[in-house]
Amino acid sequence: MAKSSADDAELRRACATAVAASGARGEEVVFSIRVAKGRGIFEKLGRLAKPRVLALTVKQSSRGEANKAFLRVLKYSSGAVLEPAKLYKLKHLTKVEVISNDPSGCTFVLGFDNLRSQSVAPPQWTMRNIDDRNRLLFCILNMCKEKLSYLPKVVGIDIVELALWAKENTMTLDNQVSTQEGQETSVATQTERKVTVTVENDLVSQAKEEEEDMEALLDTYVMGIGEADAFSERLKQELVALEAANVYQLLESEPLIEEVLQGLDAASAVVDDMDEWLRIFNLKLRHMREDIASSAVIIRPDCQFDWKNQDWQLVLSALVVSRKDEFPIWFPLATSNSYVVLSARPARIIESRNNGLEMQSVNNKGLMEELDKLLERLRIPQEFAASLTGGSFEESRMLKNVEACEWLTGAIRSLEVPNLDPCYVEMRAVREKRAELQKLKITFVRRASEFLRNYFSSLVDFMISDKSYFSQRGQLKRPDHADLRYKCRTYARLLQHLKSLDKSCLGPLRKAYCHSLNLLLRREAREFANELRASTKAPKNPAVWLEGSNGSGHNGSSADTSTVSDAYSKMLTIFIPLLVDESSFFAHFMCFEVPALVPAGAPNVNKSKSGGNDADDDLGIMDPDGNDLKPDDTSAELGTLNEALQELLDGIQEDFYAVVDWAYKIDPLRCISMHGITERYLSGQKADAAGFVRKLLDDLESRISAQFSRFIDEACHQIERNERNVRQTGILAYIPRFAVLASRMEQYIQGQSRDLIDKAYTKLVSTMFATLEKIAQSDPKTADIVLIENYAAFQNSLYDLANVVPTLAKFYHQASESYELACTRHISSLIYLQFERLFQFNRKVEELTYTIAAEEIPFQLGLSKTDLRRVLKSSLSGIDKSIGAMYRRLQKTLTSDELFPSLWDKCKKEFLDKYESFVQMVTRIYGNEPIMSVADMKEILASF
Repeated sequence: MAKSSADDAELRRACATAVAASGARGEEVVFSIRVAKGRGIFEKLGRLAKPRVLALTVKQSSRGEANKAFLRVLKYSSGAVLEPAKLYKLKHLTKVEVISNDPSGCTFVLGFDNLRSQSVAPPQWTMRNIDDRNRLLFCILNMCKEKLSYLPKVVGIDIVELALWAKENTMTLDNQVSTQEGQETSVATQTERKVTVTVENDLVSQAKEEEEDMEALLDTYVMGIGEADAFSERLKQELVALEAANVYQLLESEPLIEEVLQGLDAASAVVDDMDEWLRIFNLKLRHMREDIASSAVIIRPDCQFDWKNQDWQLVLSALVVSRKDEFPIWFPLATSNSYVVLSARPARIIESRNNGLEMQSVNNKGLMEELDKLLERLRIPQEFAASLTGGSFEESRMLKNVEACEWLTGAIRSLEVPNLDPCYVEMRAVREKRAELQKLKITFVRRASEFLRNYFSSLVDFMISDKSYFSQRGQLKRPDHADLRYKCRTYARLLQHLKSLDKSCLGPLRKAYCHSLNLLLRREAREFANELRASTKAPKNPAVWLEGSNGSGHNGSSADTSTVSDAYSKMLTIFIPLLVDESSFFAHFMCFEVPALVPAGAPNVNKSKSGGNDADDDLGIMDPDGNDLKPDDTSAELGTLNEALQELLDGIQEDFYAVVDWAYKIDPLRCISMHGITERYLSGQKADAAGFVRKLLDDLESRISAQFSRFIDEACHQIERNERNVRQTGILAYIPRFAVLASRMEQYIQGQSRDLIDKAYTKLVSTMFATLEKIAQSDPKTADIVLIENYAAFQNSLYDLANVVPTLAKFYHQASESYELACTRHISSLIYLQFERLFQFNRKVEELTYTIAAEEIPFQLGLSKTDLRRVLKSSLSGIDKSIGAMYRRLQKTLTSDELFPSLWDKCKKEFLDKYESFVQMVTRIYGNEPIMSVADMKEILASF
């Protein structure tokens, strides 16, 4: 038979250590084997569980109770140490079923009756081969038979095949073994052989009994094997006859039988108690007879006394009374003519003394047992003392070192008050032994700490000296710390025991680990960032967006700079998961009592935990003693952990800053893309998981925002320089360039948070409008024309973006309002310039209507009908020429031909509204005074 993990003595010892660490006392590991894979509750979730180890354990009862058998499922922790994951009681095992769907035949299901009422799938396991499956099933069946006196139902496999397999694969014993490992192998082989033989005999005997019963049944009915139909019909008839009988009366007698059995058990217990009491009484009477024989007064017949004389009897009585003995008792001796005289008082004294001696004997015996136990506690095994004081810390000896640590921890705790009777604490031997153990602890902690500090430094120095670990010219190298972590995990259990022995020793060890690994991480980040910048193809000339002449307005928008943001994204993709992994490994390796950190991911997506009943995958956080840690215990360590992570990863941010500054110099707008990338990574990090990683991302986001704000400030300064130039007309250069800049910024935002972009829009547009107003005020004659043309250009260039960007829509409406106000002022100035007397007369009349009656206005100075006729003649006599002059003046002041049609339409409408108001005033104040009608004026305006 092939070598199986069931023969691995190291695996069995590791299982025993894990079971003992879980708090189970008195359990012995009988059988252990590795499982290829298992599936339980995870089958519905569509994923497989991690590899496990199955162990069969037996707990021997010391109080006369039945032995208990368990099936334990153990898993490997992050430190490659076995930990308990599941526990099944074999007394609930009802069925063992081999899955027929598995062509290999290595998959089986264990059915437990206590899982039927729960919504939990029965445990399913897949062994590595058929031999491993048969060995495990044989061991389970044998334990059920020997320890629990029953066999579960076997489905999916022929018991005859099992028996034949057991017979062919029975292993022989090797009695000539001398070493301890050889003894363990022999015991394991013997146990396995007993398991195989017992189960084989049971299965074969079961098959033989069934065959014999069938033959006997057929012989009873005088039938053969071929008469199956007749045999079936005969059985049916007898079954009907049996049902016709009152078989239920047999069942009614069962309670009576149970009552009789209970009475017999009670009587047996009483008889045992009586037998114990009789032995005690017999012992006491024997001691009493010996004392009586040694203290009685015997008077022999050769003393020449008349034994029947009552005088001598009185003398003896007086002798006894003179000794203050009460109630003398005379005992005649049957063998001679003599008597034994004994008083009642000495008998009571003798009995009391015997009881005291017996009690003293019992106490002395108990005291000896306690002293033996105490001496056993005080004894230091030689092999453990050698490992603690001068043993090597090589990987091959780590198991022995861990065993020595476990013994030392247990020995120190066994001499403390909760585990030791308080009366022994101040004994000199206990105090001396406690001091000796403390010296051993201090010596071992000092040696182990010094070794680990040197070990961490040597590992990192070896990696730094090898250039193949870092990025080189023309080759980007992803940092790989798998080998480093594997070597460190070898000493994970040692660190756990060092924490339980002396928690203060972890501080220097953590500092040494942080210092060494910090050098490696900074070197990796620096080499990677340098090669990343060197290998990225980017335009050499930086982009200039809002300065220069009109012809150079787009010199920075045509070059493709996407490789810059891709390089930054690659930097985060490589190093952020690495830093999170290093933080997680550091927290667990250095025994911080904190929850499980976020797994590696870029960007980090929080893994949803399945429901909360996933006890098979996550056993929770445990301290070195195996106790679950509460949230209150973990929160106290987070501050210390973040300080250590600061020391572990400090300095690596400089390489990230260098990449950000390099990208800013090439294209400042790429800060938008980098800000979005950083924001996505930042949203995926937990605040309490890797504090420094989150702080690094915060600092990067602040750095990128500061650089982008610097770009916006420079752009605002470029805009403000325009007001210092010589008189400007037409559309200012920064108006169309801003539209191109806004379009490019919207391309880079890609659905991220708009706060950064909206703030930039607000600052830029506010500066643009303020500068435009200042430039317009520098020349009052052309102020409105400058405002009209530039606000119109702003609206035309940002029309599409304003429909999708709320911030730009707000400024679009602001520009529209300013445009309308400028248009109204300019048109009004043109109208008043050409028809000043006409509308000035109208304004004077309107002002007087508020103070005097309408019929009195024609009699006022300068407002008479004669004055009205004079104004009409001077203003409307050459109306065609006046309107033509206004038309030409408006056309001459505009530099943009596109705006003229709309402005002229506004001008005509404004003039017509004012003229209609004048006509209405004349009709109301001056009656039927002749004046050109509004319709005629509309026809004249329509001709232009």
